[in-house]
Amino acid sequence: MSKLSPIINPEELLKLKDVSNVVLIDARAGINAKENYQNEHLEGARYVDLNQDLATVEDPANGGRHPLPSLEKFAQVLSKLGISPSSHIIIYDDKNGSNAAARFWWMLRAIHHEKVQVLNGGLQAAIKIDFPVSSALETVEPTENYPISKWNLAQADIEEVEKARNNKENIVIDVRDKNRFDGLTEPLDLIAGHIPGAINVPFSENLNEDGFYKPAEDLAKKYIEIIGDKNPENVIVHCGSGVTACHTLLAMDYAGIPIPKLYVGSWSEWSRNDRELATKK
Repeated sequence: MSKLSPIINPEELLKLKDVSNVVLIDARAGINAKENYQNEHLEGARYVDLNQDLATVEDPANGGRHPLPSLEKFAQVLSKLGISPSSHIIIYDDKNGSNAAARFWWMLRAIHHEKVQVLNGGLQAAIKIDFPVSSALETVEPTENYPISKWNLAQADIEEVEKARNNKENIVIDVRDKNRFDGLTEPLDLIAGHIPGAINVPFSENLNEDGFYKPAEDLAKKYIEIIGDKNPENVIVHCGSGVTACHTLLAMDYAGIPIPKLYVGSWSEWSRNDRELATKK
């Protein structure tokens, strides 16, 4: 059986609208995200909250701004959303997958849930092809707690990043936009700049001018050139808080490249821990 693409196009979603095991998830995040969901969402979509469901609120110096929740908490979240191991999960947000859709995709893949996809083009693309929208309260029948034993996709912690950033066998990729990487601006964290030794490959480069993922073959060519002959296990991807980094992990998986390590703590953790910083001079 061929592997399910991690990306689904709006027209394909429309055909699956009434399929019983499909669970549609709205993963918008940021200011007024839940209110915006309540005002208008794709019909049948259930809301997942980045801060409450896909992360845990702790000290950003210990795990960053969006550390992973406990496995027990994540199992409860999946139950609340009506998700079981047989569910076909399709996730969207309003930022081309970079908001939290790709993060939720990564978390599901990390517990070996293979039947999960992110909507190409997101909310706006679905509305454009007349996917029905709603402001109704979506009722969900909770499932039994999802059986989870561990996170199965590779992660790197701050100590591994420290060793990797100056090791020629490793590559550390920062997916934030260039102005943040260069230390010219920092809208979210305390210090502007980047991890010394990291390279900047903005996640926005995964998308075409219409906000859709570029063809898989184009992404493969791009990332194979960047990674070179390095073992995928020696590639670490990060962002500000471990959310938008998943957009690039999704792009790599879509391109047929083994999913590298995610540094969940990312810049938000690194910059709060008295580590060496590369900042604007």
